[in-house]
Amino acid sequence: MAITKERKEELVAQYADLLSRSQAVIFTDYRGLTTAQISSLRNKLREVDSRYHVIKNRLLRLALQNAGQPVPEELMDGPVAASFCLGEVPPVAKALADFAKESKILTIKGGLLGSSVMSAADVEALANLPSREVLLAQVLAGMQAPISGLVTVLGGTIRGLLNVLNARVEQLEGSGA
Repeated sequence: MAITKERKEELVAQYADLLSRSQAVIFTDYRGLTTAQISSLRNKLREVDSRYHVIKNRLLRLALQNAGQPVPEELMDGPVAASFCLGEVPPVAKALADFAKESKILTIKGGLLGSSVMSAADVEALANLPSREVLLAQVLAGMQAPISGLVTVLGGTIRGLLNVLNARVEQLEGSGA
């Protein structure tokens, strides 16, 4: 059944809106997945604040152009489904990568992070990033290390000065007695 021109325009506007609100978009090849598997994937992605849409390539190109995004032609080969990352990107990439490993059917093609085109390897690298909390803890530990080192160095200098002053006091007490 053909889609009317008005419906196509609505879809393009909807996709352009999703693109403008997304941190990233990850493109996949869904060929071979059953409807139940796609529904399961959509539910998993909803949990990490993402929307998964099977999109006609022509409509996706128009939506990308309307949103001012680059059109990665190398990712538009064959049927495409797009995962719009409305929240953080790594949990979405991880959910897609995990589903791809489980199903052995879904293929990650790549994506867009801002206006940069990502390869499938880039998406895999995002999927392997630790969680936000772990990254924040690592940054905090990295910030604390130089400060604690400075405190140790300053403490050693002050202890050395105190030892010299104590020795001088003892020397003066010994010579004055």
